[in-house]
This record gives sequence, structure tokens and C-alpha cells, in this order.
Amino acid sequence: MDTPGLSVQLYSVRDAFAADPAATLRRLADIGFKQVEPYGVVENVDVLRDGLPSNGLTAPTAHARLIGEDQNAVFEAAVSLGIAVIIDPLVKPELWADAADIAATASALNSAAKLASEHGVKVGYHNHWWELESRIDGRSAFEVFADQLDPEIVLEVDTYWATAGGEDAPALLKRLGSRVHAIHVKDGELNTDASGQVPAGQGSVPLTEVLAAAPTALRVVEFDAYDGDVFDGIAASYAYLTGSAQ
Repeated sequence: MDTPGLSVQLYSVRDAFAADPAATLRRLADIGFKQVEPYGVVENVDVLRDGLPSNGLTAPTAHARLIGEDQNAVFEAAVSLGIAVIIDPLVKPELWADAADIAATASALNSAAKLASEHGVKVGYHNHWWELESRIDGRSAFEVFADQLDPEIVLEVDTYWATAGGEDAPALLKRLGSRVHAIHVKDGELNTDASGQVPAGQGSVPLTEVLAAAPTALRVVEFDAYDGDVFDGIAASYAYLTGSAQ
């Protein structure tokens, strides 16, 4: 089934991708995906340049560290792969406890966004649990941070990590509104060590409400870890999101 707005984060299959990227992309395409979300675009640019089109795949978003990195190299790789949004996947937990550190992170991403615009690319940020768990004057550090971002910067809300951080993910998505360009769809026991993750719809994340709260956001399937065959888990999540689960 061709499902616009549905993607899969390649980090989920990182071991298989490292061993045989072509076969890994082919297996994801065989599940039904038309879009993927790469990581490490500079490191993987060569295999993606050939592997994406040969499997009928595109990459509208990708993860790449931006702060303190060679941003020109990242954005140039993105352009060569047709990636429109580069999402910084992680800023360390210790930088979310103090308002000044949060402001510095926002400023750094705002600067990255200005450089990205020169390449015709946008910048985004992806949360873990700690940005939601940390509170600044009664608000999550994540929302304090979002308020300081330039309007062209988008958010990719990881709804599993947001829930694990103690946040009501559907309410968060509604508050952030159109800032949310994409969501990570995953499920499980909400353990912050990533153990106990399961296919979408089988865990403790309120996914029905999450999906309703962000109806236009790109859905990106992800597993940080999975006890079974991760391709089977991804296929089950795909079936849940496309309504093809039996």
C-alpha cells in the first residue's frame, strides 16, 4: 500500500543497514514503505544516493547532529539526497536543566537554520524523555526551548519518549500545533533504557489519541530496540498505521 506521510527511521535497522544497506532498504520497501528517515547522512550519503532510488524510496527527513558539527557538509549531503528537513536527534540531558543552557541550544539551532536556508533545507529537533521530564518554571524544558526557536524550525515529537518523560503526548502535540512536522511512532513499556518496545498499538503509548492530535504530521516508525526480528516489528507497526492489521 502506498501511504504518503508514513516513513521509517533507519536507526531501527542499524545493524542490518551497516551489514548490507541495499538489502535492508529493499526489505523496508517490500514491507510497503515509500519513505525512510536516514541517520548519519554524511557517513551514508553514497549508499543512500544509489539505494534510495533503486528501491523506490525517498527521504523527506533525516537525522544528523548539527551543533558543533560541519553543518555545510550535512546540508550539502541532504541536498544531494533530496532531503528537505535535517533533524538534530539529541542534545545531552544535562543541557536541559537550566534556562541559560536551553537558550544557548535554541540559539545554536537558530544559527544552523539560517545556514540551512542557504542550501534550501530546513532544520528540526527530535526529543527524548529528558526534555519533557525537566521543568522550567512549571513548563517542560522542551516547550520553553520551542518558544525560542525561529519559526522556520520544525519539531519531530517522539511520542514514546514524551510519554516516558511524563508528558501527555496528545496534549503536547495540540499545544505545539503546526510546529510539529513529524512524529516518531513507537510503543512499549515506557522504559527509558528502551527495553520492552513493541509494535505500534501494543504498548502503553496512547497512539489513537496521538495520531488524532497530529493529523498532518509525517508518521515515522521507529524502534530503539526490539527483542524479536525488528523487520517483523516494523511490519506490524506498518500494518497498524495503514489499517491493514488483521
